Amino acid sequence: MDWYNLLKFIHVTSFAAWFGTVFASLFLLKTLEPKLTGSREDVAHHPQLLQTFIRLETKVADTGFKSTVISGLLLAFFFYGWSTWVFVKIGLVALQLALTMGYIIKQIQPLAYPCNPAEYRKWYQLFTISLSMFALVLLVTFFLL
Repeated sequence: MDWYNLLKFIHVTSFAAWFGTVFASLFLLKTLEPKLTGSREDVAHHPQLLQTFIRLETKVADTGFKSTVISGLLLAFFFYGWSTWVFVKIGLVALQLALTMGYIIKQIQPLAYPCNPAEYRKWYQLFTISLSMFALVLLVTFFLL
């Protein structure tokens, strides 16, 4: 069995699942924005729908993230070695995790619906952080490694 290609496949597909959940969340939040920023009568069951989606999305994202990290560490250990760029990439992923989780705890969890559009923009700021870090990790991976 070709372990190298199997690990690369797992690594790439796990990253795609993790990245895909971010885009799925972005699209759902954009779709729900008019309902979650409207009047109390407009809100109805949309906050519950959002919470259910986020709970399910988190399961997929967590699995994708963990699989990406584990397969990446295995690739480094068995095939690439522990170069400076591998540690840079590990640091960037850790930074992405810290920034994203910190922002979620400080800015997203306190949101109550309906909220005004200015408060709802905090969701888009979260995606700006997350997608910027994805872009930075991909830049380092494809152009510096």
